[in-house]
Amino acid sequence: MKERLLCLNLQDTEWPPFYIDHDRMIARAIVIDDQGYYYFVRAERDDDFGRATLIETSGGGIEEGEAPADAIRRELKEELGADVDILCRIGIVSDYYNLIHRHNINHYYLCRAKSFGNRHLTDDEIDSFHLSTLRLSYDEAVQEYRKCMCTPLGRLIANRELPVLRRAKELLDGKSE
Repeated sequence: MKERLLCLNLQDTEWPPFYIDHDRMIARAIVIDDQGYYYFVRAERDDDFGRATLIETSGGGIEEGEAPADAIRRELKEELGADVDILCRIGIVSDYYNLIHRHNINHYYLCRAKSFGNRHLTDDEIDSFHLSTLRLSYDEAVQEYRKCMCTPLGRLIANRELPVLRRAKELLDGKSE
């Protein structure tokens, strides 16, 4: 797969910009299986961002000294129970969560699941976010993102992830323009 990296710089248009006091390096993945299904996590939140049920790519923070590719393998094992092959990098999306004063630097990968096993979720992911796994077709995933855009956080996530999902589909379909 040809690597023409997607590069997006997005602003938070949902909450006023007070100040940003930290950056968070994040590894995220579009995960597919051999049948062409995509895997995501569903989170049910009721916190400072409001009450929302959301779809999001699996992934999380890159630890100190950890390479993004190593972080995504670890995160996918924890959140989806997935052992994956990294097919390629999709790109980097910079976005902001003004409400919590954070700048996110999201490193996106396209991965193929080799196998699924037990998930290793944190207490917060179980008790606060009620993370579950979604297995969807491409069209179902797009619809799910659109459905979740009824909340401010859902709009921020969809604005970040729908372009990445579209780029992943182009790569899978062999359209590398």
